[in-house]
Formats: sequence, structure tokens, C-alpha cells
Amino acid sequence: MQTTNNGTINDALKVPFQIPSIDSHEEEAVLRVLRSGWLTTGKETLAFEKEFSHYVSGGKDDVTSLAVNSNTSGMILAMDAMGVKEGTAVITTPYTFISTSMCAQHLGADVHFADIEADNYSIDPNKVEDILKKDSAHKIRAIVPVHIAGNVCDMRALKALAEKYDVRIIEDAAHSLPSKTKDGFAGTLGDIGVFSFYATKTLSTAEGGMVTARNPDFIKRMTTMRMHGMDRTTWDRYTSPRASWEYDIVEAGYKFNLPDILSAIGREQLKKQETFLDNRTVIADMYNDAFKDLDFIELPPNDDGNCWYMYLLRLNLDKLDCDRTAFAKEMQAAGIGISVHFIPHFHFTYWKNRGLCAEDFPNAEKAYQRTITIPLYPDMSVEQVARVVETVKQIGSAHHK
Repeated sequence: MQTTNNGTINDALKVPFQIPSIDSHEEEAVLRVLRSGWLTTGKETLAFEKEFSHYVSGGKDDVTSLAVNSNTSGMILAMDAMGVKEGTAVITTPYTFISTSMCAQHLGADVHFADIEADNYSIDPNKVEDILKKDSAHKIRAIVPVHIAGNVCDMRALKALAEKYDVRIIEDAAHSLPSKTKDGFAGTLGDIGVFSFYATKTLSTAEGGMVTARNPDFIKRMTTMRMHGMDRTTWDRYTSPRASWEYDIVEAGYKFNLPDILSAIGREQLKKQETFLDNRTVIADMYNDAFKDLDFIELPPNDDGNCWYMYLLRLNLDKLDCDRTAFAKEMQAAGIGISVHFIPHFHFTYWKNRGLCAEDFPNAEKAYQRTITIPLYPDMSVEQVARVVETVKQIGSAHHK
């Protein structure tokens, strides 16, 4: 999000990259909590978890949700519940935010990376199987696919691999609420799903996340580890007849809980998910219609269940006399807020020092070199969309070979 020093949206930007969709409902929800006398994890969070479970289960209520203070926290809990630790490993993609792999590193585990598909941003199941075939010591505990920009990975293929090689699946669903395929919502298709409620996400609580699972053993472990390894929640300690100071520490846990103020915002945001999705889809359709006949652009992947969290503008560099970086800088100079999703792991010093290199991931490197993320959020106006389209066309025309 583009901001000035006083914290307001930068007026110099004709179209900001992202603005959260907040109105009086979220404001009133926060005031309700502030006036209640209970600010940390309590009844609002319990209600948020229940409502989230109902939503992503399609009303079946066969999913349990645990609110956490970030997707990263949720990912650590999920990996821990699956026994990810020193001497084990996970498989994920190098084309994602760094936290996905770092969670495994924090737990002492190794990370194996599989390239993305040639014409998609999703992890390639064939590359995943290549890694699984080499796992003679059975160290790999989980496959961690990431649903980039709300476009769902090939979960059927990945689940078939998980069953064949006896591993689990943790879905990094940070981008994918409310992506829904024929098999259900993303984040409920594997063993554990981990969502993000960061400031720019489709459901925002400023910071926060949610973990979903059906396996009661996973839920029990994550519930305990979420709050210091304690056998009682704070809400239970202060609202039940049992003395508040009576509790036990049964594991070396973490401090990953979500406070009620943020949960109250999340409950209001959850009610708007279908409206938000409709608005984002309309904007994505406008972009697709405007760009479909431009030979210097390839439309982003749009598979079953895509929630259009982001619009990944893919440049056909063979038709341009500039690279992605120059194109992106000209868009910024024109007042369009943009970003790049993602810098692959092999471009970071930490992973380069551990042997990762671009040559081993040609699809991820190609995607990175030609992708720009352009504005897409529910409250974008038609005029703002038109301004983005006009700018892309002008820059493309100026640099067309």
C-alpha cells in the first residue's frame, strides 16, 4: 500500500496499488470490542472461527478453524503438527513469499523446491514427484502448494501424489479466499489450510490468519501450541468457574493467537466475501477484455475457482524493446501503484548461499522476469481501471518492436 508520512494514501498516485475495503461496519465492530472490556482472544475470536469454518466448509461444518496472528504463524503450527522438524523436509515452490519456506527452516527442517508449471504460477506436480521419488529415507513430511494470486493449484494431482508417497499436504491459501473449485474451497482440499488476513488480502484484519483442518489430532496439537503450550485458553481461564491461575504447560508452545479487535474486523469482512469476489471478477474481466488482443501481453492463468486476488500482468518481452523492470518503473512514474509477485527464492542471498540457482527453475525465472502485478481491489472505480489500461497500452505502444 502506498502511504505518505501522515499515513494517508499517497495523493500523487492516480491509482494506488491496493486499498482495503473498510466501512462503518468494521468501525462499529471495533468500537463494540473496545467498549466490551475484553480486547484479547475471546468470544469474538471464537465466533470468527466458527463462522469461518461454516463458510469454507460450504455449510457442512466439517472443518475446524483456528485464528492466528499471521499466515506465517499458522504455517509453523501446521508444519509442527505434521512432525516437521530437524531431520525431515517439506516440498514447496520457489515462486512465493519467503515465509513459506522459512517456516520449515525455523523448525529445523530442510526444504526441497519444485519448479512451477510452464504456463502457470502453480507448483508442477511432475517436479514434485521427481523429488518424492528420491526420498529414500522418507524424510519428506508435507507438500506445500501455494495458490498464487487466487488461482488454485492442481490439487487432484498433488493429492494423488500425497497418497502414493504417504505424505501430507499443507495448502498455503494466503491468496485464495474465497477460491472454490468443484471439490471445495481452497484451503480445505489438503490436510491443513493456512490463510492470511494481511492488510492487502481479500479478507483483511490488518494482520492475522486462519488455520483449517479436519483431523482432530492436528487441531489438538495446533490449539495447544498456539498459546504457549497451555492446556487452557485465556478466555476459558477468565470466564469459567475454575480458578484462572490453574493451568498446565504441556508443550513448548508459541504466542500465535488473534485478538478480539482484529477478529471483529474479520467477522465483518467475511460477510462481504461474495461481494468482494464479484467486484474483483468484474475488474479482472475488464482487464482481460482490454488486453486480450495486445501481442505484448499474455493474459494471466484463470483456472477453476480463481478468486482473482491479484492480476498478474504477463509481458511478452519478445515484442518489447524494454524489460519488465523498465516497464514497471514507467507505470510507477505515470502514477500507477504496482508490485512484483514474486521474487523467487533463488534470487535471495540466504537461499543462494544454500545452493539455489535460477538455472534449476527455468519456469519460475521466466515468470519473474516478465510479471507485473497491477491494481485490483473491490473498491476500484471504472475510471481507475481505465487509467491502468490506458497506461499499459501507452507504455507498450512506446516500446513495441
